[in-house]
This record gives sequence, structure tokens and C-alpha cells, in this order.
Amino acid sequence: MKLYYAPGTIAVASVLAAKEAGLDVHLQKVNFRDAEQTKPAYHRINPKGRVPALEIDGTYLTETGAILEYFASVAPEAALMPQDPLEAAHVRAVMFYLASTMHVNHAHKMRGRRWANEQSSFDDMAAKVPQTMTDSAQYVQDHCLKGPFVNGEVFSIADPYLFAICNWLENDKVDVSAFPKIVAFQAAMEKRTSVQAARAAGVL
Repeated sequence: MKLYYAPGTIAVASVLAAKEAGLDVHLQKVNFRDAEQTKPAYHRINPKGRVPALEIDGTYLTETGAILEYFASVAPEAALMPQDPLEAAHVRAVMFYLASTMHVNHAHKMRGRRWANEQSSFDDMAAKVPQTMTDSAQYVQDHCLKGPFVNGEVFSIADPYLFAICNWLENDKVDVSAFPKIVAFQAAMEKRTSVQAARAAGVL
């Protein structure tokens, strides 16, 4: 398997999940500085021009949630997805929230052209990001983290996803200290060998 990623992006979640699953995944960096993700060669891999993308024997998965679920499925011994249906539903609910709301809130800071055409609109969207990301952090604190991790004491595929996005909070001008459960979650994640290995490799 080959995982296409860019440092500091949401692809961090897939890198961490692969390591947590103990899978042999080759990491292929996509150079955003040179806009490699916008070029035809990469569009043949992911026509959306984004990361992550996971290559599996000529087949490509391109959404973070799908990639994380795939890793959990092919490495059941890692127990990255709860067996209890309600707990599994909570894990998925958190991941869907991150994809549909929190990541989108963050994207308004630098990706305004996805939704508007005028510079004044871009500026207005960017100015709103500290508030919307603070609101999302409050939601995560109140409704997503059932304990040290999303699923309480048990690590799951939702945790790398949440960790990747929470790493953006400070740069989005969110006062992270106001959310002690997130602070504790980030600290717990930093102790994991997957995160330490990703930092050493320059993925984070």
C-alpha cells in the first residue's frame, strides 16, 4: 500500500492510523509547496487534488474516514473499531462531524475560493474561523471525548482524526487552554509511539 500525504494536513490521521494498525504502508509525500496536488499526474490518483489518497493494488481510496475504516478492517487485531454497535456508531459520528463541520470550518481560513469569488468574502470567512473553530472545540469537549479518548479509555480510529484537526486549533487562534479535555487528549496522543514516529519523520 502507498499513502499519499502532505505534512500537517488531515492526511496525518491516516499516517497515524496505519502505524497504530501495524500496517506496512509506504508514505509518499505530495509537495504542496510546488502545488503538486494540482497537477495532472496527481489528479490521476486523486481527481479532487487533495490528500490523503491510499493506493491498494491499483485501486485508490481518497477520503480520510474511508481510509481509517479500511485500516481498521484489514487489521482487526489492532482493535481500532469497537465491536459494540453503539460505541462504533459514536466513533463514526465523531468522524462524520470532523469531516462535515470542523474541517470545513478550518478550511474557510485559506480555501475561501471553494465557496466564493470576492476577496472581501475570503476575508470575511477567514475572520470567522477563530469563532467557528472555538465552537467546534466546545462541541468536541462536550460531546465527542468520552474519556481520555473518543471512545473513553479505548483508542479508536477517531482519535488520529481528532488529533490531526486539534493540532490546527492554536493557529486558528483558538484558546486551547479553555478546553481541558482536549488538552488532556492531545497530551495522551503525544505519548503514543505512532505520534512520536510521525514527528520524527516530519509528518507532523
